[in-house]
Amino acid sequence: MLKTAIEMDKAAMIFKLLGDKTRLTMVKILDAHDCCVCEFVEIFKASQPSISQHLRKLRDVGLVKEERRGQWIFYSINKAHEYYPFVQQILEPLPDQDDKLEQLEESGGRITCC
Repeated sequence: MLKTAIEMDKAAMIFKLLGDKTRLTMVKILDAHDCCVCEFVEIFKASQPSISQHLRKLRDVGLVKEERRGQWIFYSINKAHEYYPFVQQILEPLPDQDDKLEQLEESGGRITCC
């Protein structure tokens, strides 16, 4: 019975994290593309500290990982995470967010730091 309670706690934690529209959209984008903070700042029209806080929450539970490339840190979904299959089931029926990256690329936002 304890295992079920722990699993329910983890599921509730994932739902709480992804219950925020910004974080849910970030995870959907990161499921297909690596992005840096500056790209998310442009996509969401939010401050860098706000975007970093969202990414920190996702990184702290291991759903998102970061990789330094020169002076930039790129974020990606951690597909090796034990809860990724659960997250993938949540993301699968959602519309892709490629249009957000395409708009960013058209405005020159993707080449600023990449």
